[in-house]
Amino acid sequence: MIKKNLDLPGIVAIGAILLGCIAFGGGYTGNLVVWMAIAAVMASSLRFVLLIGELNFASAAFFGIGAYCTGAIVNMVELPFFATLALSTVLALAVSIVFGGITLKVKGPYFLLIGFAFTEAMRIFYTRTELLGGNSGLVGIFPPGWLDAYYHYFVTVLCFALIQGLLAIERSHLGKIFIAIRDNENVVRSVGNRVFLTKVVCFAIASGVAGLAGSLHAFANNVISPLDFGFMLSTFALAYLKVGGEDSPLGPVVGAVLLVGIASWAQSLGGSEHILYGAAIVLSVLFMPKGLMGLLQHGGGR
Repeated sequence: MIKKNLDLPGIVAIGAILLGCIAFGGGYTGNLVVWMAIAAVMASSLRFVLLIGELNFASAAFFGIGAYCTGAIVNMVELPFFATLALSTVLALAVSIVFGGITLKVKGPYFLLIGFAFTEAMRIFYTRTELLGGNSGLVGIFPPGWLDAYYHYFVTVLCFALIQGLLAIERSHLGKIFIAIRDNENVVRSVGNRVFLTKVVCFAIASGVAGLAGSLHAFANNVISPLDFGFMLSTFALAYLKVGGEDSPLGPVVGAVLLVGIASWAQSLGGSEHILYGAAIVLSVLFMPKGLMGLLQHGGGR
């Protein structure tokens, strides 16, 4: 059986393999690894909010906030690279605190639908804001020259560090409170914990991570547009999570690497790529309710 203490070594091992792919592969391989790493962060942030029992479909909105903040800074003012990353993360974090403070009073499908609506509202806001490029988006978002040759390595290392950071929080005392809230929030409240505030903290951490991932995405793609940040982005993250397995912190990483790799092959199918992700979720729910990691655990326990 796969033990929980192998989650961290597994994450480190996958990160090392991806870094090796960058070193020995071509330019497209480097881009593909960056997409995998960012996708793994998105899926991990989605899983993090599941610790309190909520499915966060607003993650795409905070990813987009981070990306658009980065694009606006690069196009309008001159700030150091790391200051740009920090400001984009802080903006996503600040908006998430306000959003979470309002919406986390509802649960389940209501929270999911509000997140979906917020994501689409932000996408429409980008399309109608000329300062942000409108429908055309923003272009010319390049990493600094001194980092350009190593940007693939930088993104991969930072993304896997973020995933390990989320894992560390999950295993901390705070993470145990998150899980207890998911199991029975009335019990958590009865021992003096502020359940609502703790939910907001969990949501803000995940959203800040998503915002930083969006900032990295903007520098990696050099171009962003409103269509990049619709609800399908959250659907993709959900597919990574379901295929890999939501019970293990390693699950979203495995699912992201696998599905992004398959999607790179399926790009020639055009719109059928979305069908691929939908089919992945359906098949995982039907035949792998605990994802690939669940299969490995079950097989290892025989």
